[in-house]
Amino acid sequence: MNAGASRLRPADGPRYRLRDLFTPLETLLASGGDVRLALDPQSRLNAYGCAPVPSDEVWNFASSTASSISESAYERAALAREELVHKSLFDEVDVAFDARVEDMRDELRSHLQIPPRVDVVFSPSGTDSQLHALFLARAALGRPPVAIVVGSDQTGSGAAATARGHHFSSLTASGVSVRKDAPIAGLAGDSIALPLRDAVPVIAQRRDADAEILRAIETTVARGAPVLLQIMDSSKLGWRAPSDACLDEIARRWPGKVKIVVDACQMRLGRRRLRFYLDRGYMVLVTGSKFFGGPAFSGALLVPKGFSRALDQDAEIAPGFFDYASRSDWPKGWPALRSRFESRPNFGQWLRWEAALSEMAAYYAVPGAFRARALAELEAGIDSMIALTSSLSAVSAPRQTGVDDEEFAHATIFPFTLLRQGKPIPIADTSAIYRALARDMNGDIDGSAADREVAAQRCLVGQPVRIDLPDGTPHAALRLCVGARLVTEAWSPDAAKAQRNLQHILDRIAHVIVKIELLLGRADGAAQVTTSVSGV
Repeated sequence: MNAGASRLRPADGPRYRLRDLFTPLETLLASGGDVRLALDPQSRLNAYGCAPVPSDEVWNFASSTASSISESAYERAALAREELVHKSLFDEVDVAFDARVEDMRDELRSHLQIPPRVDVVFSPSGTDSQLHALFLARAALGRPPVAIVVGSDQTGSGAAATARGHHFSSLTASGVSVRKDAPIAGLAGDSIALPLRDAVPVIAQRRDADAEILRAIETTVARGAPVLLQIMDSSKLGWRAPSDACLDEIARRWPGKVKIVVDACQMRLGRRRLRFYLDRGYMVLVTGSKFFGGPAFSGALLVPKGFSRALDQDAEIAPGFFDYASRSDWPKGWPALRSRFESRPNFGQWLRWEAALSEMAAYYAVPGAFRARALAELEAGIDSMIALTSSLSAVSAPRQTGVDDEEFAHATIFPFTLLRQGKPIPIADTSAIYRALARDMNGDIDGSAADREVAAQRCLVGQPVRIDLPDGTPHAALRLCVGARLVTEAWSPDAAKAQRNLQHILDRIAHVIVKIELLLGRADGAAQVTTSVSGV
């Protein structure tokens, strides 16, 4: 019997009741996650300024961080709950729930055009999925690997903890209180962080990333340790590493000693590119809550054929890992592993994935030619606006592109630093302006009626990403983001209408940039902005 067996619910323990599904839908959508999902009692927004109910009055260009749920996705979640309630009249809630989650695996595979041999492990967030990948790598390798994280400066805030098998929050999605950054019993290990930024002479992706990755693997393997290499596609700034040539070199030099997991949580990669990774035997971290615009958080780990062989009845399960997964998270094709986890339906996780699948279906229903055209036109328009705005300085975002990238040969994340009198503003001021963009600032701007109208519009952009400039001073970049919902809403079989829709999106982005300039140009500077938004 493994050490975690005692964690299983006893036969006479609490069952999930039908009435649990009658909790208000917005409450369910914000449940079953860590503290990042908690809603502020006054604003009813989470830490990212997003609501669990549709919020059309807020313009959302923040898909690299989080989005509020759309009206159509909210309706999908409501219908899904209604259907589960109906099925639960004839079966136990957890049995009906388990069957629906299994169907969702097929639906996700269908949208992403990946074969049935690829297994899907659901989770409350991409961060939780990183722990799942670490667990599976340990099982496949037979011992604890050293996790090497490529793009450690541009992945999720919890990745530094999950790479080492540590708790990334003070609360697990199963509701267990833990000590943040403390080791997870039986899962903790070593990790190596490999940042991607190179601040000299300009902010750009480092040119020696491949060499550094190979060096880190070589050093680790030389001391007898296997490797879990977490690669990036794409980062918070839209970057990818390592190169395909580097991946070929890793496969040639260290067969069987390096397991690879792709951080594709942003989901800004073509479906052919996704299959390229899976065909190579890599695990892939995905979410429905970044590019696709589902409500935060929803994670999944795509697992290629072969890993399930390591998950027999004797596979060791770290005792602390039982708090990070439940039975329905694992595919039904893994019965031995499933049987060792508690049947604990996570209604919030499920409904957020229902919403995300709705967004995926809508996006891929748009003709591929229009998806590519829309992303190309939005890229050109946003690049031009940033370049022509003296108070914004674009952050270089080189990408390795090819036929596998499909529409994602075009950038969808546009990072920039904020300038005052030609110099980057302090990181605290950037954060203050980020918060002010999400607020009605009409009463805080002295100017024309047009200026006050601009200031009143609430806008969400990607959270600040810290960037250290060549002088060592910490600054931050904001991000304008193009997500699937913008493409879906712009599409029309009427070409002229579709073009007008794309122009309307660009007009809104121009509005956001003007609001940034108004906030930057206030007579008292960003200090006054900081004071105005201190309560956000």
